[in-house]
Amino acid sequence: MGNLRYALTEETAGSIPARLLYVTDTIYGNDWKSLCHTHYFTELLYVKNGAGQLLAGQKSIPLKKDDFAILNPHVRHTETSLDASPMECVILGVEGIQFSFQGQEEYTVFHCKSNKNRLMDYFTSMLREMEEKKEYYELVCKNLLENLIIHLIRYNEFQFDVIASAPKVNQECRMIKRYIDANYSEDLCLDTLAKLAHLNKYYLVHAFSESYGISPMNYLSEKRIQNCKELLASTDYSIAEIARLSGFSSQSYFSQSFRKSCGMSAGTYRKSVRAVDSQ
Repeated sequence: MGNLRYALTEETAGSIPARLLYVTDTIYGNDWKSLCHTHYFTELLYVKNGAGQLLAGQKSIPLKKDDFAILNPHVRHTETSLDASPMECVILGVEGIQFSFQGQEEYTVFHCKSNKNRLMDYFTSMLREMEEKKEYYELVCKNLLENLIIHLIRYNEFQFDVIASAPKVNQECRMIKRYIDANYSEDLCLDTLAKLAHLNKYYLVHAFSESYGISPMNYLSEKRIQNCKELLASTDYSIAEIARLSGFSSQSYFSQSFRKSCGMSAGTYRKSVRAVDSQ
């Protein structure tokens, strides 16, 4: 009778200090509103079906079935889907680690068709555990997450760094962000936001930037620009009217802000969007 025995010769290394925050199974339908955002944690995204794009930093990266994306903390990003082939993704929010890649980017996208079955096993198992919440499901999810991370490192040969958890979004910053989201068309300034939060305005800037990777006033500006883009694409309002409805104090300031954010004038953006829609 044959007998093979393999023994560990050194003490087993400690566990990876990563904590699973959530698992989501998302289909990007027509009601999906794409808006750039950041997280204090790492996101792992697997494309199950369909196609779309990942907007990360200043780049637009095509996504298709069996693509895998890793986004480190504080990377500004969003996802868009193709109407003809709606994208379906499983996304993990993971606190406590970040990856290091070649170059200066804080994110990566790679195709994993040859390993898709094993990767999907990890994702679907975590999703099922979170849904059913059977006894010890948290421990099962932790072990599955660690195995997934080790598999990614082995397969892709990139390294990861263990980091202390970045500051979580505090209650005041969360309230200010919600207020901006609901009132971006109003005449808002830093002093007003600081009074609402009962914070020193300099501390508010620091805390908000720590939480979201952007200052509150820059976030307000981006929120307004996003609304302008939607109105330019979907309405026949004049550019001056769109600037007013989105909260810009003057058309000249709007023009300057829009060009800085989008790299083109509002009129050129409207023409380019409508040219694509008419094809």
